[in-house]
Amino acid sequence: MKLFIYAAAALSVMTMGATANPIEQRQANMKERGQILRVLAPIAQGRADFDAATVLDALEKLNANAQAAADVDAFYPAGTETGDTKVKESIWSDREGFKKANEDYLSKVAAAAEAKPQDVDAFKAVFGPIGASCGGCHETYRN
Repeated sequence: MKLFIYAAAALSVMTMGATANPIEQRQANMKERGQILRVLAPIAQGRADFDAATVLDALEKLNANAQAAADVDAFYPAGTETGDTKVKESIWSDREGFKKANEDYLSKVAAAAEAKPQDVDAFKAVFGPIGASCGGCHETYRN
């Protein structure tokens, strides 16, 4: 199943690369990420019931989404800091910091999916670091 998810994500990125510019690719990836987080966040906040299958499915999708955007240089090439984008110039001026933040997010999402949480407390333990990683990156690298 994981192989299928990773293959689908890779195919999605390759297909987008043939038809979309990097800004559009980023926006599509972040939109998809937001949709997945709208499933997970209410569960973590106690506003929706925990269901292990739903959580695992969403975590696997989030991991595939994260992996699809893993190549910072391809997703944020020079020249895409202007236009219809909400990214800050700091993505380019602090490239190593941004890459480190992205790697941190990737590792936290992968660990959460690998953990396969079976109860709400286990889920909260792996989801909290993901949220913190998202927030930190947005604070530093997003307008």
